[in-house]
Amino acid sequence: MSYQSLYRTYRPKTFAEVEGQPQVTGPLAEQISSKKIGHAYLFSGSRGLGKTSVARILAREIGCTEKDLYEIDAASNNSVDDIRALSEGVYTMPFESPYKVYILDEVHMLSKSAWNAFLKTLEEPPEYVVFVLATTEIEKVPDTVQSRCQVFDFKKPTRAVLARVVSGVAKKEGYEIERGASELVAMLADGSYRDALSVLQRVLATAHDKSLSRDIVEETTGAPKREFVHSLVSAISGGSRKDALTVLERVRKSGADISLFLALLIEALRNTLLLRYAPELRDTILEEIGSDEGDILLEYAKDSSASRVTHSTLLAFLNASDRIRFSPIPVLPLELAILEIFPDV
Repeated sequence: MSYQSLYRTYRPKTFAEVEGQPQVTGPLAEQISSKKIGHAYLFSGSRGLGKTSVARILAREIGCTEKDLYEIDAASNNSVDDIRALSEGVYTMPFESPYKVYILDEVHMLSKSAWNAFLKTLEEPPEYVVFVLATTEIEKVPDTVQSRCQVFDFKKPTRAVLARVVSGVAKKEGYEIERGASELVAMLADGSYRDALSVLQRVLATAHDKSLSRDIVEETTGAPKREFVHSLVSAISGGSRKDALTVLERVRKSGADISLFLALLIEALRNTLLLRYAPELRDTILEEIGSDEGDILLEYAKDSSASRVTHSTLLAFLNASDRIRFSPIPVLPLELAILEIFPDV
């Protein structure tokens, strides 16, 4: 028996279980309650946000059973012949449900001729047919198609929401996970529920006991230690080129992913500057990054004429991120950024 992924195991089964998408689930639930079901929906958003899961919930809520639910991968079924076959099939009555629901995933991959063949069916399907189109690239979906659908945009969840999901799933699996660990998993997921649970699954597979620390997540994923990021920000803030270069050498010798370290550093510098110059965003930022991280960055954010944590510093590391993919020595662009920040030391 194969082991089912956490993402599939904990896929939401109801609208109430869907995290962070009230702008989608609320209107859909209201339509179902008032029996005003649309004939075509277009779900848009980046990968791993639950578009297909919500489409399945919609189908289930309007009484569509598995026999009358059709999921089509438009990336591999994107020809005009594929769409003509679909268009012919919609006129077959449902087996046992009031509706037949067609979920077309990655629908932006349809060819131009396929779109043209699909338009008439999409505009006037049989009354028992509901189409749900899902895409990660809505700009590639023709306007003529968008105008025939109810469009719903799925938003990337905040890190706090993702961390809460990770903590909840870990607990259901019988593990206790530190807040710092769940926040790191959320950060690595880059706004994707699916990726967050995939990272968590890797961590659970290597865990030696039922307690999950940030150190375990760092070790499993190859993420650089948070202390490295703080040490470099501290060295920059204190104006020490020597200390900053020493930290980079420690990061290099640790074998950490330099690109990921740079991403974490840029985020820390950005949040430090926002905490300093946009105090009205403080609560939002602290909720996003967590209190432990927030307390440290608040110290660096204190306005000081001697601090090297400035917009120029952030720009130097942003430029480093453009160069790192082409550098034969991954850490070199970061070292050059340090020398740019401290030209007179």
